[in-house]
Amino acid sequence: MDYDLELVGVGKIYDNGAPAVIDVNLQVGKGEFVALLGPSGCGKTTTLRMIAGFETITHGDILIRGKRVNDLSPERRPTSMIFQNYALFPHLTVRENAAFGLEVKRLPRAERTSKVDQILDKFSLADIADHRTDRLSGGQRQRLALARGLVTEPQILLLDEPLGALDANLRKAIQAELKLLQRNLGITFVFVTHAQSEALTMSDRIVVMNLGRIEQVSSPYELYTRPSSSFVAQFVGRNTILDGTLRAMRDQEVSVETQFGVFMGQRNAVLSVGGPAKIVIPSEAFDITSKAAGSFDAIAGQYAGNVMSGVIERREVVGHLASLTVELEGGRLVMMEGHVEKFRNESLQPGAKVWVAWKANDATVIAR
Repeated sequence: MDYDLELVGVGKIYDNGAPAVIDVNLQVGKGEFVALLGPSGCGKTTTLRMIAGFETITHGDILIRGKRVNDLSPERRPTSMIFQNYALFPHLTVRENAAFGLEVKRLPRAERTSKVDQILDKFSLADIADHRTDRLSGGQRQRLALARGLVTEPQILLLDEPLGALDANLRKAIQAELKLLQRNLGITFVFVTHAQSEALTMSDRIVVMNLGRIEQVSSPYELYTRPSSSFVAQFVGRNTILDGTLRAMRDQEVSVETQFGVFMGQRNAVLSVGGPAKIVIPSEAFDITSKAAGSFDAIAGQYAGNVMSGVIERREVVGHLASLTVELEGGRLVMMEGHVEKFRNESLQPGAKVWVAWKANDATVIAR
């Protein structure tokens, strides 16, 4: 398969010896929308800047459509980068900002004018083409940054948290516009974010980074439902994670002995019987039943033994979503979330004694 972008053993070590990125290997297909997700300092922005050419690499290779670009300056690479603060020139007009990249590439004036007219029209900026950028709204500034990045017709568009400065409502609207735009243009997007919702909503694949390394590369659904490491399980979603020992294994289904009982889940790591393991249960996977409404044996039979005893500590409802916090024996807290209809039983109030259960297929077992 031909890739738009390949990172082969790419690493970055600063002059003081501190590693920023460690042996990153990644392949991105043509027209793919890939998100680099992780906490501050994980190496995602450094990785993006190395792809763009704004940061030198210490070792490894960066290939764009099979061509090694390690030694090419940013303006000679078939990429365009949109920065978190958009990096617009306040002393230039909308039209002049959009034309800047074409001027750097020394395109003839007539061709520049034609391309800029087309891109401003596409982003509904033609009516304000002569305005200075300090007169633009947040949404207009974001669209101008995209227009300036795309007018040069890059093979890959690199985006460094470009929605971070927008308010919540505008951010959600721009997310939808950006994904639709990427799909229509067919250009490869590599998008850096620390916001899970953005990565899960917009991308085709997510690359989770931690301490300079890649932890997991998966589709959004697989990442959310099948984490492959402790870090991903803790960072993505709201999961309950129970430490234990692997007791039995049959194909993908395994059993783990924990302080709360022996539970079943789906294996998503290299494990060995008798070795340490963790069982990860998403907050949405939990079902809850009042002890007055069913016995332990009845619930355990229904959920293949995946049941724990607890007391509801807190109940919260925000719009159509509800969350319950249950305290298990020993003080461990478990959070569960879902539509209000799932928890509408009037007996499910703070202080109620309950059974907490889940289906084996909804739980993931990883290495500890």
